[in-house]
Amino acid sequence: MTALRRMRPLLGCYVEVGARGGDAGRAIEAAFAAIEVAQRRWSFQEPDSELSRLNGSGGERVHLHAHTLRLLCLCRALMHRSGGHFDCTVGGLLVRAGALPDHGGTRALPRGRADDIEIGPGWARLRRPLRLTLDGIAKGFAVDLALRALRRGGACAGWINAGGDLRVFGDIALPVQRRELDGRITPLGNLRNGAIASTRAGAPDAAFGAHVVAPAGHAAACGVWSVLARSAWRADALAKVAATAMPARREALVRQLGGCVLTAAPMEAAA
Repeated sequence: MTALRRMRPLLGCYVEVGARGGDAGRAIEAAFAAIEVAQRRWSFQEPDSELSRLNGSGGERVHLHAHTLRLLCLCRALMHRSGGHFDCTVGGLLVRAGALPDHGGTRALPRGRADDIEIGPGWARLRRPLRLTLDGIAKGFAVDLALRALRRGGACAGWINAGGDLRVFGDIALPVQRRELDGRITPLGNLRNGAIASTRAGAPDAAFGAHVVAPAGHAAACGVWSVLARSAWRADALAKVAATAMPARREALVRQLGGCVLTAAPMEAAA
């Protein structure tokens, strides 16, 4: 059975959705709708997104959607467990660097701590003046929501590819390649029932504008870092951990957090 595929500009990239079985066209539309909602909620660039409302709340409680609260819980837990190699509190630093827009309000600290994010039933607040950025995890989380929509729409197999944040399910195996900093293409194998995400760090590239911020006193390692995991949010976030971890600890730390750093070894399924 041939898979139906569609592509649209979303999440700052081109998103491709493929599906097979059931009403594949309707399932694909549901997947794109899920991504559009995620973009509206978690965009740092949009001043009226849920994320921007939280960032500009001045320490007050902000009522948020359950998906936003779940995402914040994941961020906080990963900050703790990774020892700061994943850090969603660096928005203030990136605003000062001109990498993210300044929506006004109280001048933010360059970065904070995981405990600065307080989460309650239906709400969250920031204990100090920070600017959270979810760019290191939200795209992957959106991919997971879109894949869930595909399943609910009746697709028996399919994939979501959001600019390299890729998740596949069912009896489909997609070949995956990685573009290195020097332009070379590295085959990574076939992805089946899992997710992969890549992060470029240490070399400016107009085509890849991501900014990877390492813990204080460290620097992101130059290269393209790819991580395999069962969910796209985890692969997305752990690619940043791989880029900022010390070489001697990189693979063990990513594995401890539920992922696998990829080289050119054969790949058939998630770790």
